[in-house]
Amino acid sequence: MKIPLSWLNDYVKVTDLPIEALRQRLDLVGLEVGGLEVIGYPGARLPWDPDKILTAEVVSVQPHPNADRLVLAEVNYGGAENEIVVTGAPSLYAYRGESGLHLKVAFAWEGAELYDGHVEGWVKSRLKKSRIRGEPSRAMVCSEKELGLSEAAEDIIYLPDSTPVGVPLVEVLGDYVLDFDIKGPFGHLQSVYGIAREIGALYDRPLRQNPLGAIERLNLKAAAEAEFVDLEIADPDLCPRYTATMVRDVEVKPSPLWMQLRLQRAGMRPITNVVDITNYVMWELGQPLHAFDYGIVSPRPGSSQPAIIVRRAAPGEKMTTLDEEKRVFDNDMLLITDGEGPVGIGGVMGGLDSEVDDETRHVLLEAANFAFLNIRRTSQQLKLHTEASSRFGKRVDPELALPAAARAAELLQELANAAIDPVVIDHYPGKPETHTIDYDPQLADRILGIEIPHDEQTRILRALEFGVEPEGATWRITVPSYRLDARLPIDLVEEVARVYGYERFPGTVIDEELPPLRRNRPLEDEEHMRDLLVGLGLDEVITYSLISPEDELRLAPDPERPLAWPGDSVELQNPLSPERSRMRRTLLPGALRTAWSNLRYLDRIAIFEIGRIHFASGEPDLARAETGVAEPRHLSMLVTGMRRPLWWEKGEAGLEQMDYLDLKGIVDTLLESLDLEDNVTWERGHHPTFHPGRCAVVSYGDQELGALGELHPLVREAFGLPDQPVLVLEWDLELLLDAAAASAKYIGTLSPYAPVHEDLALVVDEKTPAVTVRRSLLEAGSPLVQAVTLFDVYRGEQVGEGKKSLAFALSYQAPDRSLSERDVSKLRARLIKAVEQELGAKLRGA
Repeated sequence: MKIPLSWLNDYVKVTDLPIEALRQRLDLVGLEVGGLEVIGYPGARLPWDPDKILTAEVVSVQPHPNADRLVLAEVNYGGAENEIVVTGAPSLYAYRGESGLHLKVAFAWEGAELYDGHVEGWVKSRLKKSRIRGEPSRAMVCSEKELGLSEAAEDIIYLPDSTPVGVPLVEVLGDYVLDFDIKGPFGHLQSVYGIAREIGALYDRPLRQNPLGAIERLNLKAAAEAEFVDLEIADPDLCPRYTATMVRDVEVKPSPLWMQLRLQRAGMRPITNVVDITNYVMWELGQPLHAFDYGIVSPRPGSSQPAIIVRRAAPGEKMTTLDEEKRVFDNDMLLITDGEGPVGIGGVMGGLDSEVDDETRHVLLEAANFAFLNIRRTSQQLKLHTEASSRFGKRVDPELALPAAARAAELLQELANAAIDPVVIDHYPGKPETHTIDYDPQLADRILGIEIPHDEQTRILRALEFGVEPEGATWRITVPSYRLDARLPIDLVEEVARVYGYERFPGTVIDEELPPLRRNRPLEDEEHMRDLLVGLGLDEVITYSLISPEDELRLAPDPERPLAWPGDSVELQNPLSPERSRMRRTLLPGALRTAWSNLRYLDRIAIFEIGRIHFASGEPDLARAETGVAEPRHLSMLVTGMRRPLWWEKGEAGLEQMDYLDLKGIVDTLLESLDLEDNVTWERGHHPTFHPGRCAVVSYGDQELGALGELHPLVREAFGLPDQPVLVLEWDLELLLDAAAASAKYIGTLSPYAPVHEDLALVVDEKTPAVTVRRSLLEAGSPLVQAVTLFDVYRGEQVGEGKKSLAFALSYQAPDRSLSERDVSKLRARLIKAVEQELGAKLRGA
């Protein structure tokens, strides 16, 4: 919301305040100023030189002797002699041959920097002395574009008749425009007068004038009925108040310059005086208004009296709004209708057919109040966001309707020579009761930790227009009607604190000793896991905890092999959409959807996620007692696409797709980093989500960590993924971290003695996993066997059918001595005996 400082100055003196100090103070009280536009002053895009750009008046206009479309304007700029200026301003052309004029204008001397009004865009130029069609000219009268006020360059700008001559233009038209970014539903702050009231309280300054007093100035009377319109509120739950003011014999014309400039600086486009006045009052007071062309408002069937009915729309009812868009309404939207049909959307936008134009003679002025939640919904549903809907959506004071209507009528009387009917129709079925709060001023001292004098608290509350009636130790506070956010004593404490100034609170040091810092091992372990996975080349993703039930069904392509879930699903009672209606019981849908959205742009993806799954559980050690929902942490990974970046030299090898072994290599390295490579078992897995024969289940002891492997082709197709291997993993992270903590090893001193390396080839049954043989060798040779690495597998005639040969590279090392040949022989024999007894293995060639 943009507000010119000059407009604020009409209601509270602010021009003597340094602009940056004012901006900082407003920020501290919650009136955040998101931006500042400078006009004319130093710091502006085009500063106006106070010695070269002045106010002046054209006193005579004579024809140019050598040009039909140019004139010679005699300008009084406050100097010893008037200046003759050559100009082609169309409006001055009409004054040719006249003298004794008093046309106030903006005047620029030679050397002034202005925008060039004859080229596209904003191009600066410096005014130089020249001869124009034989006549000398060293100055000019300026247009709005040349001054940087707007893009209007067709004619010069005319200043109000009361403008003094010869003063710097920056003192008349210069300004600062504050762009407020006020968070929250504070309708009372969505206006110039509302901000001025806050500034008055902050600086203890009185308000200069009261724009809300137009009812008394015009001597208007409110009544339930009047001859000029038949008013009915059919749905008072959506429209608690509606007023109608009759304005007759308006002269539709452009607004005066001062109003146009204020609206432009506020971000509004001037249209005509009638429309501009409704926008002006909305900005001034925060009450949206609408002007209907009275001649178009139709009566009810069988009546001659124009009618306004405020009602819900019929399903499918249509109307063309002022933006020339045809809108279709549902039964929850509020319409303003006449005897024939809709003429406006309540609180959002008027209808095209009833808008004010140059032919309008009489105006019916609407000032109403609408249910704010309904306005938000209507605006959202129609995708129609206006200044009116924004204000109503932040809760406008219903008491403001009639004073705002009177203020607009007052301006129409002044600027459109209109006549105002003395009776205003006012239907007010939703009048709220006056709200009072019992307030103990010592509450502020207790809450804020400082003592704010009671006199100062009284001043602050009264400056904000709260009624204060001391009743002993407790005050009776009457809340103004527009403060719909103040309902409790703590709300008054907040008002006192922010106006008193948070910056005035003394700095304090905590009295008590800080509690000792304790390690958060679960968080540390989780972050360590993230570091390891990123180091392995994976990117972390974070996906939604809410998924579609269909996503879980897609993970099990065979209905006869459903997934085994750890518990019942947790469903949302009021989901925003079906796609976000269930808490996830697996991380895989998020990983697969992420892959789908990124494979359109990338040829390789390697991602992981650490997140919680959610399921109903009756186990007290697993589920939260208050919800009955378990939320364990899981780990997921997904890799797919090119094994290596594309490169012209690689040929066919550069097109290889990642497969199961790529994912297993990542997992092996992760387990090694966690000291778990010797403590887990790998088995062939059978999981509905994975490709048959390309799935492994990994366990720690008798507890299953989870599965990994290639995604089932039908699951891949169900998630819209391309025809290429997609490798996924999902493990129980809680179990993995516990296992890592239990398996952590500490080696006090590295052995200074050289290790002994040798190879063993063992013949085992085909079904015996190599990892089982490796574990047996490590256990039998501990602590001297430091490493066992499989480097060859052989199947053939030399070992026999149903057998295979596993060749291992072994490293032996003692911490306290060099191993002798005898030590090695004894160790080798122990290893061979152990695998023979446990696994039936034989030394190959023996």
